[in-house]
Amino acid sequence: MRSLVFSVAYWVLSIGYTLAAVIAALVPGRGATGWIIRRYVRRMVQAMRHLAGIRVEYRGEERLPSGAFILAAKHQSWGDGFTVYDRFQDLAFVTGDHLEKFPLMATVLRKLGAIVVNNCGGRDAREALQSRAADAHRDGRRILIYPEGNLAKVGEKFRYRSGVWHMYRDFDMPVVPVATNLGLFWPQEAFRKTPGIATLEFLEPIPTGLAKDEFLARLEAAVEGRTAELVAEATGLPVTPAIRVATPDEAARAAA
Repeated sequence: MRSLVFSVAYWVLSIGYTLAAVIAALVPGRGATGWIIRRYVRRMVQAMRHLAGIRVEYRGEERLPSGAFILAAKHQSWGDGFTVYDRFQDLAFVTGDHLEKFPLMATVLRKLGAIVVNNCGGRDAREALQSRAADAHRDGRRILIYPEGNLAKVGEKFRYRSGVWHMYRDFDMPVVPVATNLGLFWPQEAFRKTPGIATLEFLEPIPTGLAKDEFLARLEAAVEGRTAELVAEATGLPVTPAIRVATPDEAARAAA
């Protein structure tokens, strides 16, 4: 019943706030649209807590550096974006172009200054990421990216893509790894929710100046290692390293 009630609230809030954000997009500047979306995110986090029974505990916020930086987060749940976005006043975020398939979302994303890239990756996606991220960097905004580019099941991981390193190098900004176990309570896009206390933790920032391979290895080790520990903490099971799996695109290419 909790899952059903939350699902109804999810769609009512999403439709209502999206329509409000589209109207706000007619106002010059990003402020009005941003205000609407921040209210939407806050209501979704409240709905997670009060309706689905999922309370989010935040750790490590004292580690966040001052000024602009990049958040590189584990992505296990449709709720990940809400839980991170709720902690920042003006957050730019990297998202796949799949969101533009939802009616009116393209308008809202453009107004928010979201960094929309092709889900399939490739040169065009890298160029779009570089161009749109540069706009966010120029405005001094913090940037959220999911380096795997896909929703992973708990206990699994995808290849960490190099887009986050290109931003890290080009903009000379520290990267804050983000670990989470929210997927235990709201797995990927699943309808069924499990009540409990989920944890989202901001880890020690990775300083600027590392080479690509060293940076990506350090980022993956931090995110996956701490995520496995948070999963073990919540379940009472031993810490188990995530298994690398192929993305849907990689699997399709291999089959072809």
